[in-house]
Amino acid sequence: MEMKHFYLGNGENSRFVKILSIIFGVVCITVAVVWLIFNLNSIKTNGMLWVTIVFLLAFGFYQIWSGLGRATRYIEISPENIRLKKNTFFAPIQMMASDIERVEIFPLNVIFYLKTPKKILLRFGTTYHEANEKILDEIIGFTESNKIPVEVIEEKL
Repeated sequence: MEMKHFYLGNGENSRFVKILSIIFGVVCITVAVVWLIFNLNSIKTNGMLWVTIVFLLAFGFYQIWSGLGRATRYIEISPENIRLKKNTFFAPIQMMASDIERVEIFPLNVIFYLKTPKKILLRFGTTYHEANEKILDEIIGFTESNKIPVEVIEEKL
C-alpha cells in the first residue's frame, strides 16, 4: 500500500487561480494600507473604518495564504500513518497506526479514537460523494492492514 493523497473539498486549484488569489490578496492589503494612510484623521473618530481595514487586511492575508497552497485541506493515508489537515490554518495531525485504538465510520464523518483519551473527528461534505467513498475505502484498507478495529455505523433518518 503506497501513500494516497485526497483533498477534503474542491481539490487543487490551477496555477492561474493561485496567482490570481495572491494578486487579489496583495490588492486587498494595499487598499487597506492606502485607506489607513489617507483617512488617518477620520479613523480616530469613526470606529467602523477600523473594522473595514482589519477585514481587508485579514482577507488579503488569507488570499495570499490560500494562493500559496497553505489553506488546502487534505488526508494522506500511508501504510503506517494517517496525516490529516482538516483546518485551513492549523498544522496537519499525524496519527501513527500504533496510536489508533479504533475507528468508527458514519455516513458523513469518521471518528479516530486514539490510545490516549483523545478522539479526532473528520467531517465530510455532501458535495463530493465519489471522493468521500474513496477516502472511506482507503481508511478501511488502512485499518484492516494494521489490524485496527473498525465499526461502520449506518444512521437511519
